[in-house]
Amino acid sequence: MARANGQGMRGTAAVVAAAAAVAGTVWGVATFVGPGQGAGHQPAQENVSRRSDPPAPPGTPGTPDDGAKGGGAQGAGGAPRSGIPEGIAHASESGGNAVNITIDDGPDPQWTPKVLAVLEKYDVKATFCMIGPQAKAHPDLVKRVVAAGHRLCDHTMDHDTGMGRKPVAYQERQILDAKKMIEDAAGAGAEVEYYRAPGGAFTPDSRRIAAANGMRPLGWNVDTKDFGKPGVAAIVKAVKSEIGNGPTVLFHDGGGNRAQTVEALDQVLAWLQDRGRPTGFPVRTAPEGS
Repeated sequence: MARANGQGMRGTAAVVAAAAAVAGTVWGVATFVGPGQGAGHQPAQENVSRRSDPPAPPGTPGTPDDGAKGGGAQGAGGAPRSGIPEGIAHASESGGNAVNITIDDGPDPQWTPKVLAVLEKYDVKATFCMIGPQAKAHPDLVKRVVAAGHRLCDHTMDHDTGMGRKPVAYQERQILDAKKMIEDAAGAGAEVEYYRAPGGAFTPDSRRIAAANGMRPLGWNVDTKDFGKPGVAAIVKAVKSEIGNGPTVLFHDGGGNRAQTVEALDQVLAWLQDRGRPTGFPVRTAPEGS
């Protein structure tokens, strides 16, 4: 769930000092903030997953279209991984009128298999944005996701929608610890290819850390609001009315009863099929919008 670049990065010494200064309070209050819980569900910080706001000029630092390259950043987050932009992705690798289906907050032993069954029914591949401890607890499901040809996305350790206001060291740990858990659960050399900030709370640092570790920051254009269980019809209507905003659609397989999501996903995929809309994966290495 789920928004300038290396030139503004703090030096390692400054990062360590800042982290030390607030560590006592940060680690004491870090808790899982479930999506849909109060105002925290509203995308914060670099909330640019939606396209309803007036766009910044191309190249503006901190916008999804800045095309910033992860290869230019060093420091917290590890060695740079060339070719992965820091800009937040929305476009589809398949281009044209392709749609990206993304599934957040799992894996869940009850609902992820049902979501996988619907995707298989329509021969659709999706991107699963997983919570680190959930992946560790259900490695069999992570392996099923990978075996079915879907892609993996890092959705942090605790889904802390306030992490964008916390030290870089905290953001780094949330991102990289989750990445390791997901990849360990997947096994067989599977890689996490995207990073989605909780509630869209991207920061320049979190985007840089993700790109430096081979993960494209991933936004969304259509928020189905399925997490709040508004009803199957409302979820389907959200997709149909907002798909003009862009190709990346947000669903959930974790965080509670997802029966409405499963039924709505089935209807949405049937509707896309009837309209001749293919599905694909979000861009990773190409600059946003290309």
